[in-house]
Amino acid sequence: MNEDKYFQIRTDLAVEAREMYVEEEKQTEDIEGVLLKEQKIKGFQVTDVRVDKTGEKKIDKKAGRYITLETDAIKNGDSNQQQATAEVLSVLLADLLKENNINESAQCLVVGLGNDYVTPDALGPQTVKKILVTKHLFTYHPEMVAEGYRPVSAFSPGVMGVTGMETSDIIQGIVKELNPDFIIAIDALASRSIDRVNSTIQVSDTGIHPGSGVNNKRKALSYENFGIPVISIGVPTVVDAVTITSDTIDYVFKHFGREFKEKDRPSKRLAPASLTFGKKTLTESDMPSQTEKANLFGMIGKLDETEKRQLIKEVLSPLGYNLMVTPKEVDSYIHDLAHLIATGINGALHENVNSELANSFTR
Repeated sequence: MNEDKYFQIRTDLAVEAREMYVEEEKQTEDIEGVLLKEQKIKGFQVTDVRVDKTGEKKIDKKAGRYITLETDAIKNGDSNQQQATAEVLSVLLADLLKENNINESAQCLVVGLGNDYVTPDALGPQTVKKILVTKHLFTYHPEMVAEGYRPVSAFSPGVMGVTGMETSDIIQGIVKELNPDFIIAIDALASRSIDRVNSTIQVSDTGIHPGSGVNNKRKALSYENFGIPVISIGVPTVVDAVTITSDTIDYVFKHFGREFKEKDRPSKRLAPASLTFGKKTLTESDMPSQTEKANLFGMIGKLDETEKRQLIKEVLSPLGYNLMVTPKEVDSYIHDLAHLIATGINGALHENVNSELANSFTR
């Protein structure tokens, strides 16, 4: 495997790292050391990736469990679907806590990573504002705490560019003072796919590297550094220009691939540019064959995925145009994502909160 190529493609998602390995190695879907399980929960696609020490070296993701939940609820602004997504997230997170031997009374520290002054990076700080914190009640007013709740603290440490301090060092100080049993860290991620931006939630028990999605790695938040389990929850909120350009080329391929299938043409002449398919979703089945791509688009059509992205990077980077990009509706997306993730966390941490989920998305 050419590690340099993978370093150039920015992604924090284990499911994408696995896809990249399959594409590069041109092998079957089975990868030694990487176990994939897909299922539907309440209509949502859930992908469970388990990585051992062998798989860690292959896909460059730390050994552990990565759960990916896919939802269009945020993009569609559907409050009912957001509620359903939060409920599924709560179940997945509770299962991960149980697998890591974290009991129902264990004390939790919730950490919101990111920069509250930069909207695409504000997911962590915004989520922390909606977390149900209870540690002060357990400490000073234990008589007020009902059954079904646990001690929870929450804070946002900011970013090094604002505080001048390593995020992990700040958290380490809090951990020494509070002595929590485990940490839940929320952060904005980067994806290599437009489709996954603001529509994919990754939950993992491997900790997190703040800033890794934009090639700005800081000290890891992990069991090895803190001595307690670190559960991470992240959502891709940005993609780079290489990804956008590459995905756009693929959409063009699929557009003409569908046209060839839907229109009975005597020859494969280029279709009129004005021909559209409304809001029909383009899928992998619409992708034309390698020969058809080469006939239509020449050299570009002959490139595999890695070669295509490498070419785009080589064109854009010297010009300074490999930008990190986020949707124009990012303010609304972050607001809804923060509420959704906080609701899922609250439901997983506090047994008695589950019954309240039904009313949490009333606007």
